[in-house]
Amino acid sequence: MTAKPSSVTISRILLAEDDDSMRSFLVRALKKAGYDVIAFPNGEEAFERLKSEPFTLLLTDIVMPKMDGIELARRASELDPDLKIMFITGFAAVVLNSDTAAPKDARVLSKPFHLKDLVREVDRLLAA
Repeated sequence: MTAKPSSVTISRILLAEDDDSMRSFLVRALKKAGYDVIAFPNGEEAFERLKSEPFTLLLTDIVMPKMDGIELARRASELDPDLKIMFITGFAAVVLNSDTAAPKDARVLSKPFHLKDLVREVDRLLAA
């Protein structure tokens, strides 16, 4: 079990995004906004890091190789029920069945989005 986010002094974001250029843009925007960001190209690597370090937010693409964002979010919320979750997706509508349902308080931001919109949504989620 990982440490609770309340023990983290700065908001730490775990980012899982398989598109290299998108991941790079997101990291730069979030770091510029003052967040500590650790990024991975797939859910499997992100989950391994989550098992050993506390984070306040999981920001994940939904469609990725190895482990998709829904599975990553499900496993992450089992490790830390207080972890906030936001999905980013290029699909206008994502159909979830009951076996792969995302955590109930997760937010979804659809691509394309402006980076300042992402930062605003992250700020709102972390302030809630």
